[in-house]
Amino acid sequence: MSSDPPGYELPLRLLFAFRGLIDDLHAELAKQGHPGLRPMHGFVFQAIGPSGTTAVELGRTLGVTKQAAGKTIDTLERLGYLHRERDPEDGRRLLVRLTDRGLDCLAKSAQIFDRLRAEWAETLGTGRLRAMEEDLRKVVSPDSARLDLPGWFSGH
Repeated sequence: MSSDPPGYELPLRLLFAFRGLIDDLHAELAKQGHPGLRPMHGFVFQAIGPSGTTAVELGRTLGVTKQAAGKTIDTLERLGYLHRERDPEDGRRLLVRLTDRGLDCLAKSAQIFDRLRAEWAETLGTGRLRAMEEDLRKVVSPDSARLDLPGWFSGH
């Protein structure tokens, strides 16, 4: 009989760690003037990037339908995180871009993640945290670093 935990525990522990970090991030973002954001919104902000994107491209990147992307864009536009504008290179295309509020949220998120990482380092020890990060780099394929998790989780 093995003393190793069952295999299904590994993905659950990784998922719960991810969720804990994201929940802590959103609690702190709410305190810093960004209440009401959902975990998917971070994926949206990353997918839009500095150059902007279209609703169709956003849906494709996130792995969701154009309609789902459009609904999310509407919500984030109402909250002041995004705006739409005509593409200066192709007036037929409507680009979605981050507003100053969206950029502020991204900057604060980066600072909060740095603080959360420092808390993990304090709990686990810097060496163990670095080793865990390096081990994850070894076993996680670079191909899995995609922003389509919202669609992947929802089955689109």
